[in-house]
Amino acid sequence: MPADAPGPRVVLVGPPGAGKSTVGAALAQRWRLTVRDTDADVERTAGKPIGEIFVDDGEPRFRALERDAVQAALAEHDGVLALGGGAVLDPGTRAALAAYRAGGGVVVFLDVSLAHAAPRVGLNRSRPLLLGNPRARWQALMEARRPVYEEVATVRVPTDGLRPADVAEAIESALAGPRVAGATEEEQG
Repeated sequence: MPADAPGPRVVLVGPPGAGKSTVGAALAQRWRLTVRDTDADVERTAGKPIGEIFVDDGEPRFRALERDAVQAALAEHDGVLALGGGAVLDPGTRAALAAYRAGGGVVVFLDVSLAHAAPRVGLNRSRPLLLGNPRARWQALMEARRPVYEEVATVRVPTDGLRPADVAEAIESALAGPRVAGATEEEQG
């Protein structure tokens, strides 16, 4: 987004383990901005962790809280915004992202393979049989969500084998430099 436009400079989307929160922090540091994570916003609003929201209140309640958090962040936050992995599933969130993009906003899809996401989200640990096959569930989730991530994104940036700082640099390169994300000439060095 242009520096004087309302809304985040960039929005990060992607599956669990793509690095949205850590890359968001690295990008915010590079651009001297703040980072906001809608998962943290949801937990703060609900007063409990996301896992407890799912158990106590159900997924529909969580998705409603998530949609509200995304819409509020798009309206209020002017730094780097990281969305929860499933936020893009909500039609209202997709519409809000489309409006943000129509106004010049940038949505980056952080793409990651199962092999690289697994250790980041703990899928390499042994799990009780009752939990099923989390790696297969992640793969199925990604296959279902990939078209949605691609639909809402301005640009796709692969994260496999990269450190968060390297991904932040790749985002800058993909966006033709920090000016696209609203950095001033002084910030560009």
